[in-house]
Amino acid sequence: MKIRAYAKINLALDVIRKREDGYHELEMIMAPITLHDLIYINIIDSGIEIASNSKIMPTDNRNIMYKVAALMKERYQIKKGVKIFVYKHIPTQAGLAGGSSDGAAVIKAMNQLFHLNLTLEQMASLGKEVGADIPFCIYQKIAFVQGIGERLEFIEHPFNCKVLLVKPKRGVSTKKCFNSLDLTKASHQDCRLMIKGIEENDYQTVIDNLQNTLEAPSIDMVPEIEQIKKELMELGFDGALMSGSGSTVFGLTRDEEILENGYNFFRGKYYFVRKTEILNEL
Repeated sequence: MKIRAYAKINLALDVIRKREDGYHELEMIMAPITLHDLIYINIIDSGIEIASNSKIMPTDNRNIMYKVAALMKERYQIKKGVKIFVYKHIPTQAGLAGGSSDGAAVIKAMNQLFHLNLTLEQMASLGKEVGADIPFCIYQKIAFVQGIGERLEFIEHPFNCKVLLVKPKRGVSTKKCFNSLDLTKASHQDCRLMIKGIEENDYQTVIDNLQNTLEAPSIDMVPEIEQIKKELMELGFDGALMSGSGSTVFGLTRDEEILENGYNFFRGKYYFVRKTEILNEL
């Protein structure tokens, strides 16, 4: 069977505190976008086989798809195996949840292939055991996300916006980014202001509340992030922000001409440039 694995952007990401278990408490507004990986998955006699058009993605037990497939085989006593091929369009170390979206897609696919009849809640709970962003990627709906990514409150209102993604060649390790974060110097905005903006269809309030606590440490590692943000704003985008722990920067606009001009400006200048938009309805 064929399934799409949709990427996400963080319209807001606020690191609240470091928890005693070593994880960080987060508040985020996450939105799915139309950029996606394409996954083909079939039942085979035994084992887990993964292949890809990507030369850098691991295809062994380090891969998040392998991990969720192994967990599901064990949890539900699945004797047969799966063969997975993924066409990667979402870049790695980009802050776009490429790995998590692939993992979520495999959970959904195996649920269908093996007639497990799991609910979205059950699939999200399973995914949480493997990766913090997988629960969001199971639902693929704009959400206010808390904790380490496991507590989701859906924002039941569409947010229509064109998005330009620009990623420099260097990625950012999420672990290194969090380790170098100085919370004493971080500024915090209330994510609930953005929720209000989306629910009341107040585009400017959404733009005014774009924020990402992880931007500063990521910019220290990849200075081009700051340059891309500056260039997006100079080109007329309404807002620009790094997604997740980076290194992708996104520009938001509702003007097709600005989107097209931005795409033409960045194309060939940076490693990855893609036009997309917020995904509201599947």
